[in-house]
Amino acid sequence: MDWVLGSSLVGFVVAVFYPVVRYIFPPASAESVVNTVTLPFPVSELPSGSGRIFRFGDRPGIAVRTASGEVRAFSARCTHLDCTVQFRDDLGLIWCACHNGQFDLSGRNIAGPPPRPLDAYDVRLRGDQIIVTRPS
Repeated sequence: MDWVLGSSLVGFVVAVFYPVVRYIFPPASAESVVNTVTLPFPVSELPSGSGRIFRFGDRPGIAVRTASGEVRAFSARCTHLDCTVQFRDDLGLIWCACHNGQFDLSGRNIAGPPPRPLDAYDVRLRGDQIIVTRPS
């Protein structure tokens, strides 16, 4: 009887604490193996002074088009807490809603708590297609 009660107590402790430990120490996520992606929208759907979110493997990316017409792409994960950034038309910059982090259209952090710039991607245009590549 002691063995049954002891093993059920151990089972209960494991059942309670295992999810807590997995929550505190989540498993490491695998790095995306995608190195190049063709964006699902053409250059003509990205007007000057605008930006759009896209998928780069299992992570979000953001493509922006400057007022001069140059297309740039960055990781859309804020360098502060990995929140997804967005393009703010009214401010003309990339903005993180978590803690009001702000990045210019070159990906540099210009306001808020982000400690470093956004990770930049290489962009090539092939006709009306936008091809984004992770730098080597």
